[in-house]
Amino acid sequence: MTTLPHDFPHDAVLEAAIAAADVARSVIMPFFRRGVRADDKSDASPVTVADRTAERAIRAVLSERLPGFGLMGEEFGLEGADSPYRWVIDPIDGTRAFITGRPTFGTLIALLHNNVPLLGVIDQPVTGERWIGLRGAPTRYLSGLPGIPATRACADVAAAELSCTAPEILDAPHRPGFDALAAAARRTSWGGDCYAYGLLALGQIDIIAECTMKIWDWAALVPIVEGAGGRMTDWSGQPLRADGDGTVLAVGDARLMPCVTGLLSTIVT
Repeated sequence: MTTLPHDFPHDAVLEAAIAAADVARSVIMPFFRRGVRADDKSDASPVTVADRTAERAIRAVLSERLPGFGLMGEEFGLEGADSPYRWVIDPIDGTRAFITGRPTFGTLIALLHNNVPLLGVIDQPVTGERWIGLRGAPTRYLSGLPGIPATRACADVAAAELSCTAPEILDAPHRPGFDALAAAARRTSWGGDCYAYGLLALGQIDIIAECTMKIWDWAALVPIVEGAGGRMTDWSGQPLRADGDGTVLAVGDARLMPCVTGLLSTIVT
């Protein structure tokens, strides 16, 4: 497992990430269930004034606290490309959930060093839940709701709860593999966006398999899932990369990996 760099500013990073999540929560909540208008981006995904306002607020906090770090956000692109440290943020992961009043969206804040995720935050403003993952440390779960940040033992796919955000994100080349996995799993549930990964880190879900994911969709999730005892890779079991194929696999029990990746490799000719 990759360890933290020797010059990693532990306290400053955690404080900045928490402050940014706090600000994002305060910005987003006044828009929730207020009938905000959604515009379609070039990839047909929706965006709202809440997404844009929250990303600006997050950027302002992180830039002020750690000005030498790079910043990449879903809505406003990349700044500081030369820095080995880079924040990667998604102000509202699950905009479709947000605009339809579902509390399963979340704010994602990640910090990468040389493209390796070191820190991740999932913040759910409505329920008040927050997951914080730091490479090499146990995941923290902050909430008034029940939950212990630890994945559950599940070595058999036939006993596993499988989750995916929506059928539409499964592109044609990968759909046969997902269908094979779904047929083998105990149950398949839909919906959740980043919230599902938080539930996996609480031992409520065993497998998540998704496609067409960008780096801001998964970077924050890696330290959280792995810090709770799980694993995250692409569908072939390789480390996630910004230039990868967009597939993302999370398992709560690493013993599932050989069977799950084998099923996901199914091709129908």
